[in-house]
Amino acid sequence: MRNDNSIIFGPVQSRRLGSSLGLDLVTAKTCSLDCVYCECGKTTNLTNERREYIFAEKVIADLDAFLQNEPPHIDVITLGGSGEPLLNSGAGKIISHIKKTYPQFKVAVLTNSVSLIEKEAREEILPADFVLPSVDAFFEESFQKINRPAKNVTVNFVLDGLREFSKIYKGTLWVEYFVISGINDGEKEVLSLKKYFEEIKPTKVQLNSLDRPGTCEWVKATQIERLQEIKNILQPLSVEIISRNYDAKRRESRELANKFISRQEK
Repeated sequence: MRNDNSIIFGPVQSRRLGSSLGLDLVTAKTCSLDCVYCECGKTTNLTNERREYIFAEKVIADLDAFLQNEPPHIDVITLGGSGEPLLNSGAGKIISHIKKTYPQFKVAVLTNSVSLIEKEAREEILPADFVLPSVDAFFEESFQKINRPAKNVTVNFVLDGLREFSKIYKGTLWVEYFVISGINDGEKEVLSLKKYFEEIKPTKVQLNSLDRPGTCEWVKATQIERLQEIKNILQPLSVEIISRNYDAKRRESRELANKFISRQEK
């Protein structure tokens, strides 16, 4: 739920972070990627330029005003929203303010990883408790089909930037791998991503698939069985499937099993 102020949204109950208060640091819809699966809609300002799309002082002032009014329970303050938060060059100032002024809250950063190619961006988010970067492809062809980047952005922006960040980051690193059947779920790509994940050593790899309509109608949810196969391939890395479809399937299986047991006991 968004508040009257479009910068602040929530708190929302996050599957991964608990009760999360979101901060939208860019004007909608500004991003360095135009991902085919994005539930926020098509990117209208496709750019890799870092600048203060919304001034850090404005974000900080609005956050302070919101938190002074006895807000509901919050576990984490998350830099996310409708676009790519690290395109805002004031992200570091905002994180520093939260850590200094509100030490009771954790800080999380959602990122498509493109801006991590820049040393300044990597260093700005080091104080965050959680960083949740996306890595959807190892090969350029898959990257272009799925993520449709801004001009001159290649898959190496993601792979090299996150590799360098992982060397210096001490917090919790949850890497999201969004699986699209027929594009980035082939054996060669999955095994290449496994080798890459083993190199950067994330706290966890999280497999996701389409839950709600994305930007392109042809994108469909990956079969639960295929997600489980990919999870098995990626092990012994710590891997979890975070797709809501997977959770629903597991609940359905448990319910059917319980009904069968009940019949047997009668």
